[in-house]
Amino acid sequence: MKPRLRYFTALFVNVALPWLAYRLAFPHWGHAGALSASALPLIAWMTWDLLRYRHFDALSAIVLVGILLSLAAVTLGGNKLEAAVEEPMVSGMIGASFLVSLAFHRPLVFYLARSTMSREDHRSAESFEKHWRERPVLAAYIRLMTLVWGLGMTGENILRSAIVWQWPGDPRSTLVSEILRYGVYAALTAWTFWCRRRIRQDALRYPADNPLASS
Repeated sequence: MKPRLRYFTALFVNVALPWLAYRLAFPHWGHAGALSASALPLIAWMTWDLLRYRHFDALSAIVLVGILLSLAAVTLGGNKLEAAVEEPMVSGMIGASFLVSLAFHRPLVFYLARSTMSREDHRSAESFEKHWRERPVLAAYIRLMTLVWGLGMTGENILRSAIVWQWPGDPRSTLVSEILRYGVYAALTAWTFWCRRRIRQDALRYPADNPLASS
C-alpha cells in the first residue's frame, strides 16, 4: 500500500469512523452507547485484518483499548460526575504506559512499527529489527515518537478531565471531550507519518534494504 493511501486509511479507520459512529449513536443511546458504537469499526477492521493478512493492527488496538477503558469507567463508575472525570483519567493510563516504556530497551512504538512491517512481509519485520540495532537515527525517532505519543495522550486525558470537571452535567462538555480525544488521535497519526517520511529520508544514506521505504 502506498504511503499516502496508508495514511488516509489509518486516519479513516482509527479516527473518522469511530468519531462518526459516536456522533450518530450519541443522540439515541447516550455517552456509554455511543462509546460502544465507536468501538465497532475498530473491532471489524482488526478482525478483517487478522483473518485476511494474519496481522494484528497494533495502532487500532491502542485506540480500541482507550475506548474500552473509557466505557468501563462510565459503566462501572459511581455518580455521573465521578464517572465523567474518571473516564479520561483511566484511559490516560495508555499514555502513561508509553512514557514508562521509554525506560526499557524497546519502547512501545518499536512494537507498533514492527507490527506494521509484518503486515507486508515477515522478512520486513526481521529487517526492521536489524535496522533498529544498526541505525541510531531510526532508534532515536522511535523513542521520540514514543515520547510524543505518551505526552500527547496523557495531556489529552488531563484536558478532558478538566473540561468535564469545569462543566459538570453539561452535555456539551462530553461532546467537546470527544472532539478533543479524536482530534489528538488525528494529530498524532499525522505526526507519526511525518516521522516515517523523515526515517525513509535518513535510510537513503544506507546501501542496505530499507524496511520503511516501501511502507
